[in-house]
Amino acid sequence: MSQVTVGVSLKTYFGHERARAWFADVVQRAAVHPAVAAGDVRFFVIPTYLQIPAALDAFDGTPVLVGAQDVSEFEPGAYTGEVTASELAEIGVAVAEIGHAERRRLFDETDTVAAAKASVALTQGITPVLCIGEVERLDAAAAALATVKQLAANLSGVPVGPVIVAYEPVWAIGAAEPAPDDHIATVTRALRAALAADPARAGSVVIYGGSAGPGLLTRLGDSVDGLFLGRFAHEPSALAAVLDEASALASSRIDVDA
Repeated sequence: MSQVTVGVSLKTYFGHERARAWFADVVQRAAVHPAVAAGDVRFFVIPTYLQIPAALDAFDGTPVLVGAQDVSEFEPGAYTGEVTASELAEIGVAVAEIGHAERRRLFDETDTVAAAKASVALTQGITPVLCIGEVERLDAAAAALATVKQLAANLSGVPVGPVIVAYEPVWAIGAAEPAPDDHIATVTRALRAALAADPARAGSVVIYGGSAGPGLLTRLGDSVDGLFLGRFAHEPSALAAVLDEASALASSRIDVDA
């Protein structure tokens, strides 16, 4: 697959008005970026639940996809406070972040819960952004084994459909630097191989998150399918730089395929 995927999660750093201003700025940079417009780069934005309608309005008519930071594992019913996949799909949400390390640590979410959420998302036509990563720092080979095992647990019983696997080593989230390049490459290649071996996951990709920012995608090259950005995308110019890198990677893949 020549397409490169870049996503941004805003977590809860932005209030509503700051988010609206960020959307307006990003529309002028990302939505009109030649590689995004051509489909060579798939770009998605994941704001808070309350910011989703404003994001959908801001990116209406553009290729930019809007996502949710979580999704209920339950179907519609008596589940006070939950946000269902069916309602998210109804308003136009395209992707849903599932199993982020903060959800696992702070809210005790398990691999079983992540699999249930991925199932309801795919059932509603929403692509899961499935966050995978080892908690403690391991050598690259051990990390690859651990993450492939975690991936299998998170996809257990999940219906057929592509997923976006976001490799985010927990120890690198919020750190000053991302994981070492060779460590990332070893793990992402193992995750890719596991997905490629499963016919139910045709069309899936592996991206890297965890203190990802400008320059990283160029260094990683074809060992990843893109990046999942956090705080480094708060400055739209940094985001634009990453999209330029993604465009270059997509072009190199097209040249190889040709």
